[in-house]
Amino acid sequence: MNKISIENKFATELPGDPDKKNVSRQVQEACYSEVTPTPTANAQLIHSSPEMRDEMNLDELKPKDFLAYFSGQKLIPGSIPFSMCYGGHQFGNWAGQLGDGRAINLCEIKGKTQTWATQLKGAGHTPYSRTADGLAVLRSSIREYLCSEAMFHLGVPTTRALSLSLTGDKVMRDILYDGNPDYEKGAVVSRVAPSFIRFGSFEIFASRGDKKTLTELVNYTIKHHFSHLGEPSKKTYLAFFKEIVETTRKMVVDWQRVGFVHGVMNTDNMSIHGVTIDYGPYGWLEDYDESWTPNTTDAQNRRYRFGNQPSVALWNLTQLANALYPLIEEVEPLQEILDYYKSQYQLNYLLMMLGKIGIFTFDKGDEKLIDDLIKNLSESEMDFTLFFRNLNRFDSKNKENHLKLIEKDSYLSKIELDRQINSWSAWLDSYSKRLKKETISNEKKIEKMNLVNPKYVLRNWMSQLAIDKADKEDYSLINELFDLLKKPYTEQPEMEEKWFTKRPDWAKEKVGCSMLSCSS
Repeated sequence: MNKISIENKFATELPGDPDKKNVSRQVQEACYSEVTPTPTANAQLIHSSPEMRDEMNLDELKPKDFLAYFSGQKLIPGSIPFSMCYGGHQFGNWAGQLGDGRAINLCEIKGKTQTWATQLKGAGHTPYSRTADGLAVLRSSIREYLCSEAMFHLGVPTTRALSLSLTGDKVMRDILYDGNPDYEKGAVVSRVAPSFIRFGSFEIFASRGDKKTLTELVNYTIKHHFSHLGEPSKKTYLAFFKEIVETTRKMVVDWQRVGFVHGVMNTDNMSIHGVTIDYGPYGWLEDYDESWTPNTTDAQNRRYRFGNQPSVALWNLTQLANALYPLIEEVEPLQEILDYYKSQYQLNYLLMMLGKIGIFTFDKGDEKLIDDLIKNLSESEMDFTLFFRNLNRFDSKNKENHLKLIEKDSYLSKIELDRQINSWSAWLDSYSKRLKKETISNEKKIEKMNLVNPKYVLRNWMSQLAIDKADKEDYSLINELFDLLKKPYTEQPEMEEKWFTKRPDWAKEKVGCSMLSCSS
């Protein structure tokens, strides 16, 4: 067995819970509680990421040891496993202590390019599980595993996935919260990140007036993850906050670029690294609908709808500012940073949308061009991914061909879409005229468009097909989608007919393909 190069910085440098009992409770003045994964009946490795195994220097591990460590059967020698204490605002309301209810951090593993905080999701009860069991099911684990890696290859900042394992246990879940629970296959995902520190990690101590532990955690975070900012001071704390605001803003622009909807943007689900974390009831836009949310819990108020994600991110950052205020004790500099988010986001969003349609300079009419486009996309129920990827085929000399393509990529019937054709025709005329102001060659334009408009994304119905097969012990679609989504911007013609297509009719109302619950 090769020796894994590990560290336990979080568990040795920060205050821990002195109570070692694994029972649900309120944990005071501690950043974590030590907890050991619950061994399972018959663990089985379904899939692991070759890239992450290589990055984390795990390729020489014996298969039985890899499975044992990353499914929770055995501890990595020298590790101090723990679950983190944090709070959070859920759907806009303060929820108090939350914590890692079904996640157990193993240790930090030194990789080729960085150190990775390594975590098991679904490995058993923790002091933060409240009334839950701390387990996860195969359904949600497949979704998290595939989406983590898909997002990385799309160029969207994200946690990564190392492995996906069956536990051999059965787990009771009520998938739609409708009073009809059933047993499902248990599973564990091993996921990694620079750290799993969240906005809520700071909020919990600020809410309790525990400035001592808050200061310790902030100073630790700066020392190990933001050391370029310098020694802790009021100036450094502001620079720390500003960097989180910047990376969060860029992440959300990327979400909007690829049509990703997180679904549960609570402050405990926001990483201080500006990476996408906690893949629960997420979804991908099919027809363009800014009011769409994939989360059944969010169905009434639609707080986390696609079009509201930038505003929610700002709201969450404001809660982080409130949590850091005791260390800064000035409102004005924090507010200036938040105000900058608003103006900068609008600019970043406009430039991103222009890039998606192949425009790389700025003209005074560009905002209207984008506004008109969004109006058409919405009113025509246009498939988000297909429309933008196919826009590279637009030829101003043959507008009629592109109008036929638009008709094909809409979820409306031909009769319904006929009402929108004049609007599309007018937009294509404006677009054609605007393209003539660009100096870039058509070939280069297409090349650049294809780098920001993915051809393949992990639509919910694609995940569901893989889940349905996996329930029958057929993991071929997990492999296929994993490989497909490694190259989301590449044509892959052999995959086009199967995966570069609109949502099939059967998936519109099928559980798991449209809206999902937080149940997992």
